[in-house]
Amino acid sequence: MANTETQEQQEPAGRRGVADRTAVVTGGGRGIGRAIAEVLVADGARVAIFDIEVPKEPVRPDQGANTLFVECDVTDEQSVDAAYSRVESVWGGVDILVNNAGIFALEPLEETSLESWNRMIAVNLTGSFLCSRRALPHMRRQGWGRIICMGSSAGKTGGAKDCAAYGAAKAGVMTLAKAIAGSYAQWGITANALAPALIETDMVAGIADLADQIPVGRLGQPADVAQAVRFLAGEEAGYITGEVMDVNGGFLID
Repeated sequence: MANTETQEQQEPAGRRGVADRTAVVTGGGRGIGRAIAEVLVADGARVAIFDIEVPKEPVRPDQGANTLFVECDVTDEQSVDAAYSRVESVWGGVDILVNNAGIFALEPLEETSLESWNRMIAVNLTGSFLCSRRALPHMRRQGWGRIICMGSSAGKTGGAKDCAAYGAAKAGVMTLAKAIAGSYAQWGITANALAPALIETDMVAGIADLADQIPVGRLGQPADVAQAVRFLAGEEAGYITGEVMDVNGGFLID
């Protein structure tokens, strides 16, 4: 017993995982974002869900005091600032940011309008920029922060045919995470990206026939992505920054 007590006293002080941290999950109302929000709040974080639509069902109703929905258009600077101000008025500064909001479209490049291209870049890339820029001052002041950006295997390969705009936007998101990592590591802030592929959500409905192309033999689930976020958001991942983590069942091995 004495040895156990000594070991416990020697353990470094501080929080573990994400407990007692304040997190923002953009696009957190459904799909992958919702799964991420559920995992973080279950681990003791306070989670603000930024979305343009109110979720049909509350995230973890048993944890209502630790969840907050804030209507937010991540492409609009004023909307982002107002959403952060709302969170700060309730819980204080944001410790963890998950840039998950995104859209997807299949369009041949020659048929992609400038409006469509700009919208893809605005939601997937500019939104991550605006939300990250707003979160960083608090993280820098407190000497700790986690930013996790939702990239895609399409950002590495260009994706399946006819998704040039999406692939370009996701490549930008992953590079944004690397840029933040290099600039802010000295303040205890890490920034990483995930590169999921073939995750079973509404965004990729109708692709179940591709499961036989995945070495692990199934489509990914939102929970698979959420568990990766859970790790990167925690204290234990403090020595990992500037990385792009694949979550794809072996679909792309690079």
